[in-house]
Amino acid sequence: MKERNYDVVKTVIGILLAAIGFVLLRRYADSQGVMAVLPFVCIGVGCGAFGHGMGGMLSRKALKGSPDLQKQLEIEQKDERNIAISNSAKGKAFDIMLFVYGALMLSFALMQVDLAAILLFVFCYLLVLGCSIYYRVKYEKEM
Repeated sequence: MKERNYDVVKTVIGILLAAIGFVLLRRYADSQGVMAVLPFVCIGVGCGAFGHGMGGMLSRKALKGSPDLQKQLEIEQKDERNIAISNSAKGKAFDIMLFVYGALMLSFALMQVDLAAILLFVFCYLLVLGCSIYYRVKYEKEM
């Protein structure tokens, strides 16, 4: 299947999920538990899928008429300098994220938020750090 077809499928799935979310929200407005959250999850995922699919279709349509622009975009995406800049920005964002997650966990603990929420943050924090250590060791062995 071509990329264009994937974009159409993503757009249709996004519209359907958002519609289902709005129907669930209207029908189960006063419910508790999972049904109180499910409509918002459907709306959020649906809007994300719709935006991703439409973005792909619109960008493909804009590039279709201009082969020069398409070639220039392909060169910029594969340029080593741009890749190095992107990786450096990701590294700085990761460093900042570690401090922000740590501060958020500490503030949640001081506000006496439910233990389950704090443990979820701690699990995510340790998962990110574990992935970082794994890939650092892996890349050091390769180089």
